[in-house]
Formats: sequence, structure tokens, C-alpha cells
Amino acid sequence: MREFASDPPVEARVGEALRDAGATVAVAESCTGGLIGSLLTDVPGSSDYFDRSVVTYSYDAKLTELAVPRECLDAEGAVSEPVARAMARGVRDTAGTDWGVSTTGIAGPDGGTDEKPVGTVYVGVAYAGEWGSGGSGATVERYEFGGTRTEIKEQIARRALTDLLEAAERRE
Repeated sequence: MREFASDPPVEARVGEALRDAGATVAVAESCTGGLIGSLLTDVPGSSDYFDRSVVTYSYDAKLTELAVPRECLDAEGAVSEPVARAMARGVRDTAGTDWGVSTTGIAGPDGGTDEKPVGTVYVGVAYAGEWGSGGSGATVERYEFGGTRTEIKEQIARRALTDLLEAAERRE
């Protein structure tokens, strides 16, 4: 993907930033199906900072594995800002990591609507501050990508890693 091509690639820069900060990350993936975890583990030494990738493709998986509230799923649908936020927080907290990243979207070629066309994704990034500091929080961004299903998944995965890197750099 030309848009996210870089040297070194974003997954290596994420690894360097997390290692330098002594921080860890876990990922909750829906539409990317494990691709973010795969990219992170392509980097030698990723076990220093990468804990897990949980693929929660169904509503039930989001509910049982990440404690995404049923009300959120009912009211907003899986492809939504509140669900992405709950997924990022849920994986961060269940894994006990410093960072949680989530993706929920529509990779296509079917399933899009006027409001949420194919290529729509919500990327969540959650940070765990020190207990009692009030420093914990989560952000969510909405993006729309084009291309084939495989191309959309790659764009989403690399965008999620870029969002994590940017958030980690702001914490330095």
C-alpha cells in the first residue's frame, strides 16, 4: 500500500516506540481478522511489547471476549464509534496492557450502506494510565478506504498501527 509505505515500516516503528517506553499492546480485531497481530509479530523481538490479538468477528465474540455492552451493539451496530472504543478498552483491560487497539468495519465487497459504505472502519486506541491518575482514555477515528477486500484490510491494519504510533509519541 503506497499510502502507508515507509522505511522502516510502521509496525517496526511501533515496536521501537513501545520498547523504548517499556509499554505493551493488545489488539482487538474484527474486520482485519488478525492482520494487525500478524504485522506486529513480523518484527523480530515483538514479544517484548506485543501481548495478543483477539479476533472478535461476531457480536457474541465482542460481548464475551471484550465485554462490549450489549446495549452498544444493539443501539449502534458493530461498526460504530462506541463499539470501537469499548473494544479498545476491553482488550487493554483484559490483557492488562498499556495500550489497546481495535478495528471494526466493513471490508466488502458487500455489506455497505449509504451511511457506512464498504471501506468504512472505526479504529480505537486506548491507553491505561497509572491507577488514580485519571490518565486512562480512549480515542476513536472513522476512516473510509477503497480497493479490494484485501487492500481495504491492509489499509485498515496499517492505519490502526499509525494511530497507535501517533498516540504513543504524544505520550513521550
